Amino acid sequence: MSRPDPASSGLVVVDKPGGTTSHGVVARVRRLAGTRKVGHAGTLDPMATGVLVVGLNRATRLLGHLMLTQKSYDATLRLGASTTTDDAEGEVVSTASLEGVTEQRVRDVLASFVGEIDQVPTAVSAIKVDGQRAYARVRAGEEVELAARRVTIHELVVHGVSAPHPGASRVGIDQHGLDVRISVRCSSGTYIRAIARDLGTALGVGGHLTALRRTAVGPFDLSVAHTLDELAEDFRMVSIASAARATFPSVDLAEGDAASVRVGRALDLELPGTGEHALFAPDGEFLALYASDGLRARPVAVFVG
Repeated sequence: MSRPDPASSGLVVVDKPGGTTSHGVVARVRRLAGTRKVGHAGTLDPMATGVLVVGLNRATRLLGHLMLTQKSYDATLRLGASTTTDDAEGEVVSTASLEGVTEQRVRDVLASFVGEIDQVPTAVSAIKVDGQRAYARVRAGEEVELAARRVTIHELVVHGVSAPHPGASRVGIDQHGLDVRISVRCSSGTYIRAIARDLGTALGVGGHLTALRRTAVGPFDLSVAHTLDELAEDFRMVSIASAARATFPSVDLAEGDAASVRVGRALDLELPGTGEHALFAPDGEFLALYASDGLRARPVAVFVG
């Protein structure tokens, strides 16, 4: 079994199993890596599987920036019932007949979600309300109302609309429900459970999420993800420099500018495009994330010095 240098910095792309919390994945990676400074980018619910990007040491500072990148999911939405959590882990609060619900109507409603939309997050989210996570308030019996947020659904593909697979229905849910299988590419902050809820509301029959697999976070997809068991045998990590180059537009600096970046100085440098850029020293060392203020390039986060 290969183990990393406990002082090394980088990202580990985990294929999270179902039934495990994101915190549980972090705890396992912490033990495997032999370091305490470990975090993750973008929580996955216990029922969800797929890409969870974990950062070690200095790379934990990249995680907040990674969370702002696009994400992709495969999901199954169940029509015909609403739940307290907008997913299969909650209690059923209402059921409805699906008479009159056609596949074309389902596709039409989902097509209307594509683009910039105002989405109300699910009440059992990690959003803080007066200093406390919304899900904690809900579990304590409080009613939580969250404000709508502007999100972008870049692409939503409907793979099929069909009756649930035998044995997939839950007690209390219409056995003649409909499962809608979709793939979504969206901005950070988009809730797939809310898509299920809003689809059911638009059709007047209720809806919730029954399966979710995250297939990508920014440039990191399932092709570079590893299960926890695989990591226990061969601990594979993406270096902080490789992660930065894969995620952000890159700029290679001359030594003079690199020295300025090491101490966090602004640069008289025109950055191509908008947003954050990864700056590198002549020897390839990742130095910082910079963004343009219209006149100069200024530090967003410096990773050396």
